[in-house]
Amino acid sequence: MTGKPTGAPLPRLAPGSTIGMLGAGQLGRMTALAAARLGYKTHVYAPDAADSPAAQVSAAATVADWDDLEALERFARSVDVVTLEWENVPVATAEHLRRFTNLNPGPNVLSVAQDRIAEKSFVNTLGIATAPWRAANSAEEVARAVAEIGPRCVLKSTRLGYDGKGQARLDSGSDPAAAWAGIGGGKPGVEGIVEGFVTFACEVSVIVARGADGTMVAYPAVENRHKDGILDVTIAPAAADKVSDRTAAEADRIARCIAEALDLVGVLAVEMFVTDDGSVLVNEMAPRPHNSGHWTMDACATCQFEQLVRAVCGLPLGSVERVADAEMTNLIGDDVLRWPDLLAEPGARLHLYGKAEARPGRKMGHVNRLFARR
Repeated sequence: MTGKPTGAPLPRLAPGSTIGMLGAGQLGRMTALAAARLGYKTHVYAPDAADSPAAQVSAAATVADWDDLEALERFARSVDVVTLEWENVPVATAEHLRRFTNLNPGPNVLSVAQDRIAEKSFVNTLGIATAPWRAANSAEEVARAVAEIGPRCVLKSTRLGYDGKGQARLDSGSDPAAAWAGIGGGKPGVEGIVEGFVTFACEVSVIVARGADGTMVAYPAVENRHKDGILDVTIAPAAADKVSDRTAAEADRIARCIAEALDLVGVLAVEMFVTDDGSVLVNEMAPRPHNSGHWTMDACATCQFEQLVRAVCGLPLGSVERVADAEMTNLIGDDVLRWPDLLAEPGARLHLYGKAEARPGRKMGHVNRLFARR
């Protein structure tokens, strides 16, 4: 499902080569900085690339639409490999780029990861559990799904929803028509999925890196705490009183299983629910660096961004040894105004994304705090 089949190593790119990056946000920025430490240049491509977080630290930027075939070809021919920081790059864009250069993750990985129904179906075919779900493309189908898997459910758009966007909570007294309209139901291209509400002890994620030769390394399961639908704090590793060794091992197994089944080259984040009895249910996945992996920048021998660079450049994957425990806190909106205090806080590691305007719900940066390993 990638540009190269498993077992066929990618060409090892020498320092001085250029990595093409699809998307120009903070994940691209941190990947470009990691690439620079290894001697690589980055060229970002996105409709909004000008003065974006990634463009600010990259050697070049192309500002063009995802369907501009001529611009895509020029971009592909100017770089040595292409990767991405955003899984919603159109599949047609990825397919066109792969005609001219190596692209990882590949189009088939994107087709699974950017559609919740395809994602849930794929995971379930691997024998991995998720919350119960039903496809729903009308108010009537929403009502039927709630009746079948309720009484408490969440209606989500199948594409592009993130950080709580494109979602509506439902119960037996909710208005299905209002919920359907609330996620954009009825508009061209909008489809829905109803997921049964899960009572869980905590949310965790595992990030796994995989090379073209099939080698994999995984970071430990971490606990994620959300506020207003947005990741607030990540605790690394997840505390043993919430996530047992057996549960952490199962979360690790699941992430590796999905990465292998996708034939992924790059990094994959798998978000999961841990139930009161220690069972693990997959919620979502993203074939790119992930917010819940930002702690690795200061607490691991090799961070998630460097792992992506290593994987797509045909280099050996780095050690995931944890040099410290960590707590990552997102800086959302006006939280970023605390930057002077955070810089003065002993041991705090501040990472800002270069965004000019702080808006409610906008990720402006994060801070990592390190602690002695438990």
